[in-house]
Amino acid sequence: MTAALSVEGLEVVFDRFRALKGVNLEVREGESYGLVGESGSGKSTLLRAITGLAPAAGGTITVNGKTLGKTRDKAFYRDVQMVFQDPYGSLHPRQTVDRLLQEPLAIHDIADGEKRIERALDEVGLGKGFRFRYAHQLSGGQRQRVAIARALILEPSILLLDEPTSALDASVQAEVLNLLEEVRRRRKLTFLMVSHDLAIITHMCERLMVMQNGEAVETLTASQLIGHRVSEDYTRNLLRASEGFVRV
Repeated sequence: MTAALSVEGLEVVFDRFRALKGVNLEVREGESYGLVGESGSGKSTLLRAITGLAPAAGGTITVNGKTLGKTRDKAFYRDVQMVFQDPYGSLHPRQTVDRLLQEPLAIHDIADGEKRIERALDEVGLGKGFRFRYAHQLSGGQRQRVAIARALILEPSILLLDEPTSALDASVQAEVLNLLEEVRRRRKLTFLMVSHDLAIITHMCERLMVMQNGEAVETLTASQLIGHRVSEDYTRNLLRASEGFVRV
């Protein structure tokens, strides 16, 4: 199977602190791949390095066969979109949903905006009645659905998901995760998903990488993690710390 996303020897340094230390990763086309580890392990930094929000000090990032340079062009953002953790902070409070969805279309000179906006809102279960509401008039789950619609509107092939449900109530989390899985199947998308919740990762992802202190500890399938067929003590400790996940 073709690699949609490949990372080799990736280094990210902030003021002499090595946030990523030679990380290697390969995500296959159409795959949902998870990143797990404690806070500060480098999971979100890896997503940010892929999008260009964190500067890579070394290594290579390849997306759909194209090796990226230091800057990202418009074509990259047509292919790769990111959904952030905080649905409150990621949407402009003074813009309507309609304006939030029109903005990426205007940046990319896309003409069929009306059709795309209606499709994106329908796809995330909101419908056209939400178009002229402001972010502060929406619940957390509705805001995250708008954020997902905004990511989908450019019709990317890869979604980077940075703890997309951690700020939501448990019942709403399940709805948003089911929505993401449905969208992935329908659009044949590739997911790279960060979560501290092992149950979410094993539900959403076929394979995963465990990270610690900016390094890859081990790579597993979801079934290996569920069955505790792991080789590293750090991963075993993560399992023990995941209260209510599976019996240790």
